[in-house]
Amino acid sequence: MNINPIKDPFDPRVDVWNECGERSADPEASSSESLSPDDERFLKKRELQNSEDEHGIRALESSVMQGLFKTDLTRRRFLKRVGAAAAFAMVGQFFPIHSLKAMADDAKKNLEKKKLTIGFVPITCATPIIAGHGLGFYQKYGLDVDIVKTAGWAVSRDNCLNGQYDGSHLLFPMPPAMSLGLGSTRQPWRVVSNVNTNGQAIVLANKHKDKRDARKWKGFRFAVPFEYSMHNFLLRMVVAEAGLDPDQDIQIRVVPPPEMVANLRAGNVDGYLAPDPFCQRAVYDGVGFIHKLTMELWDQHPCCVFSVSERFIQENPNTFTVLSMAILEATAVAQQRENRAHFADVMAPRAYLNQPPEVLRQILTGIFPDGLGGIRRVPERISFMPFPTQSMGIWVLTQMKRWGYLKEDINYQDIAKELIISSTTEEMMRNLEKSNDEVTFTDIPDQPYPVYNIMGREFDPQAAEEYLAGFEIIR
Repeated sequence: MNINPIKDPFDPRVDVWNECGERSADPEASSSESLSPDDERFLKKRELQNSEDEHGIRALESSVMQGLFKTDLTRRRFLKRVGAAAAFAMVGQFFPIHSLKAMADDAKKNLEKKKLTIGFVPITCATPIIAGHGLGFYQKYGLDVDIVKTAGWAVSRDNCLNGQYDGSHLLFPMPPAMSLGLGSTRQPWRVVSNVNTNGQAIVLANKHKDKRDARKWKGFRFAVPFEYSMHNFLLRMVVAEAGLDPDQDIQIRVVPPPEMVANLRAGNVDGYLAPDPFCQRAVYDGVGFIHKLTMELWDQHPCCVFSVSERFIQENPNTFTVLSMAILEATAVAQQRENRAHFADVMAPRAYLNQPPEVLRQILTGIFPDGLGGIRRVPERISFMPFPTQSMGIWVLTQMKRWGYLKEDINYQDIAKELIISSTTEEMMRNLEKSNDEVTFTDIPDQPYPVYNIMGREFDPQAAEEYLAGFEIIR
């Protein structure tokens, strides 16, 4: 698959997660670190076993180790003190690393359905789903997957509901909306994993370079890709925090992502909060500039997800497990910075994103012109952190309630727990790390309901009603 392997998280001589390195900050680090004979043999054996079939285990191991030690610095110090082989045995007592590989192997032998159709909208958020196809991850797991490029989210939703798609790349708020019957017939769909975090921006037309203050946006026409989107909810929050009512002081229009740049060029909209590549494409085409990256509003916020229906999970449990594992592995590999330029080239052709490779490289590497005369370096402009926390789901539900999409009172935690299958995803992620040496996940939180800082406001998911009550502009 022509991608760089994931480094061994049990090797104290290497940095696994920080490509810039922490070794200079470690007084114990040296250029000639020695290992005991037992650890030399242990790590050599692991190196020889690091075949493509073991990549999922390595990734799971790396994710578990990062969850335990947080940084390369503390991981290396621990390994040096106890030894690599001993550390492996200790970690294995608490995290049975090979159990998921066995589960996946069993599932592959008993697939209910091998030929699948997965929908995607041509944006960089879909990188793991597209790369899963272009780099052979689905085939590796014994699946014959056809990914179908879809122009917009309304079509994606309808194709999901009418059974044309077995699973789909959807916006994070869409499965909750579909499950609650908001904007469509009610059909239970589940958030399996994030396929990206961050990855969006507010773009304004060049004529508005003197209107960087959102308080000056009264009368502006903005585009978002869908009503039930993080883009809509984040834009509404930006405007409301500036004292404007998003339903009265500006216009918000739904425009399919591939049509965003053309509408900006034609003057039909003054700006948009949208996914890439269409934010960077506006700069590339000379029609707009990047006002703000959404990671500046909420760092590592969710955007798009991989979703399947509850019916599919029940009818095809083994296929569901294997398909999810393939996408999770592709997500982990996409997060590795050394693979980003290659992924950009894989996704550029017409069948996928149909974009200039240099535009995709600017997005995925985080080194890009901003349309204001500067070159920015933002490595996490787009990230691929797959774990969908309950907190993310609860925040989405509060915004549906805030802006009148959700009319009735609900128990936020109960609904989020039903719609976002975090515990199932965590099990698959941890098992994938254990079964694939090249897969690492760093985003499984220490607690089920992490607290987030969103535009300077603390969001405690266990105090959702109090959070909502703190806003002045609310429907």
